[in-house]
Amino acid sequence: MSVWKWEAEGKAKAVVVIVHSAYEHHRRYVWLVQKLRNEGFHVVTGDLPGHGIEGVEVHAEAFKDYRRFIKKMIRTGLEYDLPLFLFGHGMGATFLMRLLQMEHIECAGVICTSPWLHLEHNPPMRAKMLTKWSPNTTVDHEITVDQLSRDPEFLEKFEEDPLYVPVVSGSWYRELQTLMKSVMQPDLIIQDVPFLLHTGELDRITDREFARRWAFAQNLSELQYKLWKEARHDVFQEPNREDMFFYTQSFMNNVLHSLGYVID
Repeated sequence: MSVWKWEAEGKAKAVVVIVHSAYEHHRRYVWLVQKLRNEGFHVVTGDLPGHGIEGVEVHAEAFKDYRRFIKKMIRTGLEYDLPLFLFGHGMGATFLMRLLQMEHIECAGVICTSPWLHLEHNPPMRAKMLTKWSPNTTVDHEITVDQLSRDPEFLEKFEEDPLYVPVVSGSWYRELQTLMKSVMQPDLIIQDVPFLLHTGELDRITDREFARRWAFAQNLSELQYKLWKEARHDVFQEPNREDMFFYTQSFMNNVLHSLGYVID
């Protein structure tokens, strides 16, 4: 899978690695990428294995392949020799949380949006039954665009996105359940790094309360938690995403200032 780099407009002050969620692809983040570039951030991202233009009809990828690709993106970001921020959405945020539990990552801060720690919207059959299926059993998670965002422009653009594939195998779904349970272990905490967590008040995909409890249990020196009123799962695809970007930009600039960088 290819790692994509977008250079900042003008002199760069930091790098942002973006890890997208399950089923989607990095092209859904074009607006965010451009906003970051305009504000002096290099951006590193790419499609997780089995996703995007080289995607599959049924997700059955091994989660270790996701981890390898995410670490590859992080290594690419570190090559710039600038402060590095990690940005993860949905399942991508969950992977970042797990990585920070298991390893020390040279990063200046972490931004997570709507992490998958406990799903509210499960496949049609009960998740407990699904995890007992054979590895070759497939099921449609049936996440629709109107569950992700209220924004009419987003709904029109991605209502029939051919690269959005929410169909998974039984083995894939079992690995997802294992990942979420692993992150929620009370005896594991992440490294002490500035952390910003965004959740949507009207998120019906994942339980935001699990994410909030997890974040405050980390005992971090610097933690910001923002619940966006009326927002759905994809908070950066919502009509008021400019406000969300400003909030995130302020967080990153404050972190950079604390590291001794002069921010214009």
